[in-house]
Amino acid sequence: MTPTQPNPCDEPLPDLAEEAIRLFNAGEYHAQHDLFEEVWREEPRQIRDLYQGVLQVGLAYYHIVEGNRRGALKMFKRSERWLKELPDACQTIDVAALKADAAHAKAAVLALTDKTMGEFDKSLLQPVKRTELGTI
Repeated sequence: MTPTQPNPCDEPLPDLAEEAIRLFNAGEYHAQHDLFEEVWREEPRQIRDLYQGVLQVGLAYYHIVEGNRRGALKMFKRSERWLKELPDACQTIDVAALKADAAHAKAAVLALTDKTMGEFDKSLLQPVKRTELGTI
């Protein structure tokens, strides 16, 4: 019988990822990208999908703020791929809420055109919500 491998979702979020979340939640969507990318590059395990998924949602939000509909939709699609296999909570990130928030923002973008992107309801750009380790 082999011992079970520890679940990386039960680990605390790395310090650099904490800073990336702070930037994301402050609306610094482009800056969060650089930090999450560094964490992602340094992490060899599958948990790196979490960092890439949050990074992509942040980039989608960045494109929304910039009025780039096509870019936002592209990033939402990428984020879905990275986040789909993750549990509802991972490293204190409420992944279920992140997916739901991103889906609402994506639906709002889909309802707009390139010319009407300025009408996007920015209240849909939700922060990354947090959980306690091992909850949800």
